[in-house]
Amino acid sequence: MAAMLLFVLIGIGSCTNDQDPTLTNDASAQKDSYVLGKEISFEQSSKGNELKTVNLGVAGDFVILSKTGITSVYKSSILGDIGTSPITGAAMVVECTEVTGSVFSVDAAGPACKTTSATMLTSAIGDMQTAYTDAAGRSNPDYLNLGAGTIGGKTLLPGLYKFTSSVNIPTDITISGSPTDIFIFQVAGTLKMSSSVRVTLEGGAQAKNIFWVVSDAVTFGTTSHFEGNILGQTGINMQTGATMNGRMLAQTAVTLQMNTVNKPE
Repeated sequence: MAAMLLFVLIGIGSCTNDQDPTLTNDASAQKDSYVLGKEISFEQSSKGNELKTVNLGVAGDFVILSKTGITSVYKSSILGDIGTSPITGAAMVVECTEVTGSVFSVDAAGPACKTTSATMLTSAIGDMQTAYTDAAGRSNPDYLNLGAGTIGGKTLLPGLYKFTSSVNIPTDITISGSPTDIFIFQVAGTLKMSSSVRVTLEGGAQAKNIFWVVSDAVTFGTTSHFEGNILGQTGINMQTGATMNGRMLAQTAVTLQMNTVNKPE
């Protein structure tokens, strides 16, 4: 009887030991997978989190700000404030009905709905140029000459991108990151986006945290869609039907042709 009882106890203990390692391994595997997933996510977003945003100052109050003029082929839809300085307000060839916001001029010239505010505009232009210098001067890029400057079809993660020549976007791109991630694209030449091409945001990335710093002309093809702030050292040109969620801050002129431009929130 004692021998039989001993056999039963050993059998129960053996059965328990056979099950526990399996349960422990499953739990361990799940934990390892979870931690690995977090590590990958952290690695992908850490570059954007390390970057400091570009301080636009008073220029950030504008959706379009230009030193030499803003023209529009009627009818464009502009959501946000626009302004020019030091050029006279007469260089703003925009109808009041195209702007949901304020139109600021340095003098009495310009659209009938203008507000004259030369001092504020001088501050805004100064802040725009300071922001350009800051963003263009960031060093140690995370990505250098990605795609040899042709970035169509790519998913762009947070970080600092440097292009030593022009950038072309011939097909759709995705900008992927969290709501706090920062993206800075330094472009030493032109920035051209083909017709009907779209920039899409993913993962909560926000247009207000995306900065395209371009030393030469910027051109958006017909019916294209763009996301982010343009800090342009020369002109920014939108062809017919192109749309944008962002800002156009140009050290020369901005031209529109029946476009939609929304200031990012």
